[in-house]
Amino acid sequence: MNLKNRFYRSIIEEKNLLKFEIRVEETDLLVISNKNLKKEIKKEVLKQREILKNYIRENPEFLYSFSPIITNSKEELIKLMSESSFLTKTGPMASVAGAIAEIIGKRFLPIVDEIIIENGGDIFAKLNRDFITGIFAGNSPFSMKIGIKLRKRKIPYGIATSSGTVGHSISFGNADAVIVISPSAAFSDGSATYFGNLIKDKINKELIISELKNFPFIEGIVIIHQKEIFAWGNVEIVSINQ
Repeated sequence: MNLKNRFYRSIIEEKNLLKFEIRVEETDLLVISNKNLKKEIKKEVLKQREILKNYIRENPEFLYSFSPIITNSKEELIKLMSESSFLTKTGPMASVAGAIAEIIGKRFLPIVDEIIIENGGDIFAKLNRDFITGIFAGNSPFSMKIGIKLRKRKIPYGIATSSGTVGHSISFGNADAVIVISPSAAFSDGSATYFGNLIKDKINKELIISELKNFPFIEGIVIIHQKEIFAWGNVEIVSINQ
């Protein structure tokens, strides 16, 4: 979810961790870590963006397709986006923000104890503590009033948000927010887009539950549409104070 004014970043507080932002063209990261890696992460962002731009230059359908794309690329970013497109029944660019967050998070996880990479609302997170991520849902009365509490665990979380009413990302639905939790930020990103496309005038709970059978990697999902809210899976919703 690409937001022009990411005010929600100002309410993220994690004790004993550093917080800094990195912006390179369309990539806009918030990093929370126990080490100052701003220079190193910016270098990695530049590298991954160059990989993506070079691939798109030779394979423009990778940028424009709304359907899965097969790739023979050996680049981890391209392979991850392609795999995500097949698993989530979307075009590869539906997973780009989550994939970049995931690639960068995994690159630096071996040298830090804790790290969050947030890229336009899509998050790679590995913390040695419980944490809460707030939900921004546009004009919905639930927006920034509730969050999802995530328990500490050994493997990272991938958390992604898609919206048909907020931001510039392409969505064929009109959900205020679709939040997906899985072990992969890329897969969560593509899945949030897919389920966001299913939300029209209301949340069709039967359809969502039926479709979830095809997404076994999804651990939890929250959908907000105006005054409606739907939650499924391992999701702990909590109230938050602004």
